[in-house]
Amino acid sequence: MLAEVVRSGLVEARHHGAVAVVGPDGLVVSTGDVERPFYARSSIKPFQAAVALEHGAPLVGESLALACASHAGLPQHLAGVERMLAGAGLGLDDLGTPPAWPSSPDGRVALALAGVEAPSPLFHNCSGKHAAALWACVAAGFDTATYLESDHPLQVAVAEHLSAVCGATTPPPGVDGCGLPAHVVTAVDLATAWSHLAVAEAYAPMRSALCDHPVLIGEPGRVDGVLGTAGLPAKGGAEGCLGVAVPDLGLGIAIKCWDGSSRPLGPAIAAVLGQLGVAAPTDALAVDVLGRGRPVGTVRPLVELR
Repeated sequence: MLAEVVRSGLVEARHHGAVAVVGPDGLVVSTGDVERPFYARSSIKPFQAAVALEHGAPLVGESLALACASHAGLPQHLAGVERMLAGAGLGLDDLGTPPAWPSSPDGRVALALAGVEAPSPLFHNCSGKHAAALWACVAAGFDTATYLESDHPLQVAVAEHLSAVCGATTPPPGVDGCGLPAHVVTAVDLATAWSHLAVAEAYAPMRSALCDHPVLIGEPGRVDGVLGTAGLPAKGGAEGCLGVAVPDLGLGIAIKCWDGSSRPLGPAIAAVLGQLGVAAPTDALAVDVLGRGRPVGTVRPLVELR
């Protein structure tokens, strides 16, 4: 159990899930079915960014953060992705993301004020990851028209990289919402990968990107940005995924909510960090339950690591 939703003193809902904490010697503590497979979704974006770097994409600072991001479609996000594409000598027509509107209300309002009337591949929250992949293709001499396919050399490299850092051969991928391959992991696999991100020198740029540019990683107040601001590199993914690194302890943490909700992730990771003795921005990770626009309850964590 990850958390329960309490409204006006009554438990209204419960979120079941799995938590795995992995250190240098393997699994440390866990709860739930940590061997059940799921799609990691955007929680592996820092590793996809690492592969783009390995293949020559000159990602630094803001561009690297956007490569790791599920951005909110704010003006600074969109401008940053356009600069990445321009750096690769490419344009919006090269993006394989499906046309979308920004995920954040502020992003949609900004476009409306600018007179934009149609969705665009640029506005998709994964356009930074795609721009990084395209930049890597240009640098490595790979075909850019087929970069979405699982047998494309860049995507083969991503699959091999993930298998290496997860410590297990990952099954054939599915298709993510953005069109790129969606990779299958377990909570142990994902936590193992994030344990490498916590300490390996090769991931130092990703650690910095996730912690130094939280406003580029996603919408303000989102769990991964809150953790990054506190010095804990993290990345969430669709359908209730979260990967977190604890560099000081060399730990990787993975959380998966089985009903696909992101609602319990903040309270759950706050509880996990507390049980590990790691300082966490607990108040910023709390989730209020609202009634008449004011708090009438809370999402209460129920994580018990063993």
